[in-house]
This record gives sequence, C-alpha cells and structure tokens, in this order.
Amino acid sequence: MSENKSYYERHIFFCLNERPNGEACCATHNAQAAFDRCKSQVKAAGLAGPGAVRVNKAGCLDRCAAGPVAVVYPEAVWYTYVDMDDIDEIVESHLRNGRVVDRLVTPAHLGR
Repeated sequence: MSENKSYYERHIFFCLNERPNGEACCATHNAQAAFDRCKSQVKAAGLAGPGAVRVNKAGCLDRCAAGPVAVVYPEAVWYTYVDMDDIDEIVESHLRNGRVVDRLVTPAHLGR
C-alpha cells in the first residue's frame, strides 16, 4: 500500500483581494508586503518547494472582518497578522516547526 502524501507539507495562502467600493479588504492592510516577506523568508530558510512549503496568493478568502488573513493547510489554521514580525513568527513557528502561533489565530466567529 502506497503512502498518500501531499505534494507540499504545508501550504499558506494570503488573501490579497482588493475591493474597489471601499469595503474592508486585506489589500488595504499591507497584504502584498506580508506575502512577499513570507515568500522570501520561506525561501531563505530553505523551506520552499515540493515536500516542504508553498506560499501562494489568493483572492478573497471571505474573512474580511478579520483581515489581513492567511491560512495554512493541511492544518486549516487561519491567521490574522499585523506586521512583518508576525509573518516571521508564522514562518519560524508554524511553517518550519509545525507549532501554531496561538496569539495570531483568527477568531472563529470573524467572517465577512
């Protein structure tokens, strides 16, 4: 029996959605810079690629009230971050070591 293993060990998606009508959205909270930081940190740490970590852009993840948000799979852990230090902590703790950063977990009740 073959082992069913995911192509990536972890996959993080950053909402980069921008709403033109002035509604709350992740793009207005520096989401692109956070994505860029995460991608560069993952690469610099040697965590990028098949069997490891993939950092992806996403459209609306429908958690606008909690923005900016990112979600890590396969654990399905949603994060709300404030600055680049938060991104560094997610990379080091969760993406590298598999430990959820509890203080950054998005409250379950926050949606759109």
